[in-house]
Order: sequence, then structure tokens, then C-alpha cells
Amino acid sequence: MKYRMLCLLLITFQWLQAQEEIVKSVYFKFDSDVLEQTQAEALLKFVKEIDSTTVESIQIYGYCDDFGKDVYNLKLSTNRADKAKKALIAGGVKNKIIVTIEGKGRILIDDDILDDLPDVRKKNRRVDVVVKMKEIPPVKLPGLHYELAADMVVGDRIYLEQIVFERGSSQLTAKSKVVLEKLAAQLLKFKNLCFEIQGHVCCTPHSNEAVDKKTKKRELSKNRALTVFNFLKNKKIDPRRMTHKGYGNTKSLKAGQAMDRRVEFLITKI
Repeated sequence: MKYRMLCLLLITFQWLQAQEEIVKSVYFKFDSDVLEQTQAEALLKFVKEIDSTTVESIQIYGYCDDFGKDVYNLKLSTNRADKAKKALIAGGVKNKIIVTIEGKGRILIDDDILDDLPDVRKKNRRVDVVVKMKEIPPVKLPGLHYELAADMVVGDRIYLEQIVFERGSSQLTAKSKVVLEKLAAQLLKFKNLCFEIQGHVCCTPHSNEAVDKKTKKRELSKNRALTVFNFLKNKKIDPRRMTHKGYGNTKSLKAGQAMDRRVEFLITKI
């Protein structure tokens, strides 16, 4: 169908931001677990600049260089992690959000690292504060659909290909009535959906609106929307869920006159 091809860019899409971790490291002097004031302030500033509503948890890990015995380094790295935790709590970070405080001991250095050995060891004497962010749920953006669904969002448009009108007419065809019968059954199921019924016309060169041959007035698109409104109302759809409006020829699909003699539905409230 040409209309489907023309409207590919309007199809609903989703985006999902994966769960994220943000890491802040502070570095210690050799064989020391003293967290300097400037370092404590830097850690606190780092955490407080993150929107607290997006933070799931904080994990703190301490490390040492490759000097010394394993038992000693494990204790030193644990002390470093604990100092970082205490600095955050003293600054107002809630204890319950800090889920891990762990000393990892020493970090072994690869044998092929020679030139940067002092710098590598310095960077291994550190604490990593890992802020784990909450996973952001998928955001469903408004798009174009060909039927109703349970996961509609405000701004979704529903185009039903079989709801068309004869030239100059606001009367439903037999085929349109069958489609609207099915739509009414769906609307009774999805009671949360509120929508605008939008009427359209084609090719009116001297006016945005066309003449309804039944009323002899320039109100064809308005009457088409009203006809559908009344049909659904008669099928027990609560009229408070519906509004109706005629758009004349201002929203042509550029896909032929028959397709412009149509009614669409715009989701206005969930």
C-alpha cells in the first residue's frame, strides 16, 4: 500500500538506555590509607552531582600495588575502601545505598610493563567508587498504527484503510461499518483510551473544506468525523472518551483522492 510506504518515517520506535556504571577513582600514597580532605570532597562532589533518583547503588572497591604480602595488602585495600565510605556518609550520602565495601588487595603487574612501572603502581593504589544507575525503561514514542493495541501512547495515530467515503458523502459504506464494528469491540476492551476522531476530504481547489452533498454545506470533513462519532456512540462507546473534528483538505496523504476521503484517530489520553 502506497500510504504505508509514504509513512515509514512515522512508525513508532523505541529507545532503551542500558544500565550504566559511573566510576570515580581516588589515589593514595604508598602504604597509606589516609584519604585527604581534597579527595574526600572530590568523591562527595562526584556523587552529589548525579541525580539521586537515577542511582540504584554505590559500590566501593579498594586496591593496592604489588608490593608487600597478600594479607597486609588485603587489609590496606579494605581500609582504603572503608575510608571512602565514611567520607561519603559524613557528607550526607545514605548508608543504605552503599551496598558494597570491599578490599581487593594488590593488583599484579604484567611482566612486559617496564617503562611506566612507577606510574602503573601509583594508579593501582586507589579506591574506585562505582555508581550503578537505574535502568531506564523503554520510551515508546508516538507513531502511526493500523489497529488499536494495549500499549498505545498519547499522540499515536490510527489509520484504518477500510474506513473511506464516497465523493462528497459523509455516509459510511457497508465496508466501513464492518471495520468500525471491530473497532468498537476493541475500544470496549481498551477502556482507558481517549481519542479524537479526525475527518478529512480530498481535492477542494477553492476552499479547505468540501460540500457535504446531503446538507449542501461546506462541512464534509466535520460531518465525516461526526458520523463516526455517532456510530461508535451507538455501539456503547462512552462519548466522554471521544472528540471529533474536521480538518478539511489540510492533511492530505498525497497518495490519491480515495485515501484523503478518510477518518483517522488520534490518541489524546491514556
